[in-house]
Amino acid sequence: MSTPSAAHDEAGPRPEENGGGRGGRLGRIVRTPLGWALTGLVGVGLVSALTATGPGPLPVLGAAVAVAVYWLVMHRLAGRATPEIARQGAGREALYGGAVGLGFVLVAALLITMFGGYSFSWAGNGFFSVVWSAAMLQAGAAVTEELMFRGIALQALEQRWGSRVAIVVTGLFFGVSHLAAPGAGAWSALAIALEAGVMLGVAFLWRRSIWFVAGLHFTWNAAEQLLGIPVSGHTPEGLFTVDTHGSALLSGGTFGLEASIVPVLLGVLLTVRMAVLARRNGGPRPRRLVKG
Repeated sequence: MSTPSAAHDEAGPRPEENGGGRGGRLGRIVRTPLGWALTGLVGVGLVSALTATGPGPLPVLGAAVAVAVYWLVMHRLAGRATPEIARQGAGREALYGGAVGLGFVLVAALLITMFGGYSFSWAGNGFFSVVWSAAMLQAGAAVTEELMFRGIALQALEQRWGSRVAIVVTGLFFGVSHLAAPGAGAWSALAIALEAGVMLGVAFLWRRSIWFVAGLHFTWNAAEQLLGIPVSGHTPEGLFTVDTHGSALLSGGTFGLEASIVPVLLGVLLTVRMAVLARRNGGPRPRRLVKG
């Protein structure tokens, strides 16, 4: 009778040693946090690149495809459920986040106007066409960006190194990703990282819902566009036109509201409040030792 080791030698190498068994080495790599994160970022990013600036409802259709790609990556590669994109309660979370984002932008714009940084005038563009275009464009961008930054990158880093590292890294990367925008610079990147990257990350830890952060992100960008304020350096057609006055530190200059000190300060205050609420809901997750 052969010993177990002899039997194994006679039968040949096991499937995983030949690269088989659920994809072999490649399969094991893409199932690590880094592996499934890169796969998801490429998949959702490709969908966004092909649809984000398309005509009509194409950006929203692209967002729907991006959600499907996200679901596949999380279920097939990460091996986890996706309560953060659950349909139950999605509308409530999106409306809640939308209210927070709209209030944030309106308060920031009002304060800048009161301090003499903005003046508005009616643009005279078609109301319904402008609102429709803004809704489609900004909804698609909000969903795909939140899937990439908060859904994929933040959760992968959180699984590997804990919530605090995930918040800092994704926040900084969110700021750096806006450096290619018109009028961007070191200050605008830092401002975006603090008021948006870190705040949206903490908001996700609080609600654990993509729909909440996507709603916040959507109304933030849509409100800016409709007010005629540049959205991260871009100036899509809005209902108003805005003239800036005084220091760029107050108005944000050509980059727009996000480069103003006002939303940075408001964002920090809001982040602190949401961090307290997140802690009450269980707090940040500590670093986990994950192989791969």
